Amino acid sequence: MNAFMSALGKLVRTTAFKLSFAYLLIFTIFAFVGLGYVAWNAQRLLTDQFVSTIESEINNLSEQYRFGGLRRLVNIVERRSRAPGAMLYLVTTEAGERVAGNVGALPPGVIGRTGQFETLYNRTDETEARPDMAIVRVYLLPGGFRLLVGRDIEERRRLQEVIYRAFGYSLLFIVVLGCVGGWFITRRVLKRVDDMTEITRHIMTGDLGGRLKIAGTGDELDRLAQNLNDMLDRIGELMRGMQEVSDNIAHDLKTPLTRLRNKADEALRTASTPDELKSALEATIEESDNLIRIFNALLMIARLEAGNAREGLADFDAAEAVRDVAELYEALAEEAGVSLEVSVEDDLPIHGSRELLGQAMANLLDNALKYGSATGRTPQTIGVSAHRSDGEVRIVVADRGPGIPEAERGRVLERFVRLETARSRPGFGLGLSLAVAVARLHGGTLLLEDNGPGLRVVLALPLKAVELPQPPLQSAA
Repeated sequence: MNAFMSALGKLVRTTAFKLSFAYLLIFTIFAFVGLGYVAWNAQRLLTDQFVSTIESEINNLSEQYRFGGLRRLVNIVERRSRAPGAMLYLVTTEAGERVAGNVGALPPGVIGRTGQFETLYNRTDETEARPDMAIVRVYLLPGGFRLLVGRDIEERRRLQEVIYRAFGYSLLFIVVLGCVGGWFITRRVLKRVDDMTEITRHIMTGDLGGRLKIAGTGDELDRLAQNLNDMLDRIGELMRGMQEVSDNIAHDLKTPLTRLRNKADEALRTASTPDELKSALEATIEESDNLIRIFNALLMIARLEAGNAREGLADFDAAEAVRDVAELYEALAEEAGVSLEVSVEDDLPIHGSRELLGQAMANLLDNALKYGSATGRTPQTIGVSAHRSDGEVRIVVADRGPGIPEAERGRVLERFVRLETARSRPGFGLGLSLAVAVARLHGGTLLLEDNGPGLRVVLALPLKAVELPQPPLQSAA
């Protein structure tokens, strides 16, 4: 019993049950009003028919009285009173004495009234003292005689009983059906929610591989489960990325930290002159600067991925930013014996951070100079271009180096990932990660493509929509 009451209480507290109960209550109120309106109109229509029949009969009998006098009226009333299912007729004198008709008794004062109203009555052929109810009209004839014509409302009473019985059964059926349907829907929804809750408990224990079941109906619970699964996938990616970053930090920072310690230890053991101590301190400072640059890059990437740099976004021309960065690297390219070919389309408005875009471009050009130089007799060139394409600004840095295998292109975008062929070059594997973070901040993407030979890096950013000026209104002459 306690288990049943607990389950019932849990069912009643659910949102699905409350919504079902609210819908049932609203539907019941509408059904009550609708059925009540139908019943009222049916009674009004029947009453109007009664009144119309009485009015027609009064007019006919008054005409008969006008043409044939009291004798003719009495004969017609007596004949019609004896007909099966006859209406109510009564002709009286001015004093209220009965002359003809099938009405035996009326409440005091009824025959003295004129007009239409409802009253109790007894027929002359009825032996029971129980009075019936009728709609009557009393008409004053010339000469002081009074004519009463009426219609028993037993039909209306029976119609009311039928309507009220159907009304009650209908409401009962609606309530029962609504409760059963609400219970079924609530149980179904509650089961899916309980399944979700059970899976989330497993996930909270550390099992990030669990996923919510999707029924395939496409309803709001399916959409919620899909969004939660996508969120869990993203969390799993971030957790794996954090683990990889931790492993990479431990691996890649171990060498400079070891080198820093060894240099400091060597200076303590072997340095004997101020110049040797100064040289050791300079080497230590250089290694420390490298470490600071690594942590600054990590902080910048984390800040960009968290979206904390959006407050500094503004409209600017990407073409000018690309040209400025390319101009800064022309001297470095010339020293490295590389030709820098720049092709930038004019007027490329975007919304973002000019400084961050410049930093991303600098990282791409730096990677192209370090890893993308061609070997042999092939001319060493690096292409930098920017142009419009399908509502985007596509900034491209292309080199003629060995490139990156297609299977490794997704992995090199992660932090601290460096291919074996690049381990001999200076760097920490954060340049492309920073460029990816900048692209995401601007709502764009970073793509690595084959340049045949070499690598082609495409930074695609959404082009800012330019509002066209409205033409001035021309006044009518």
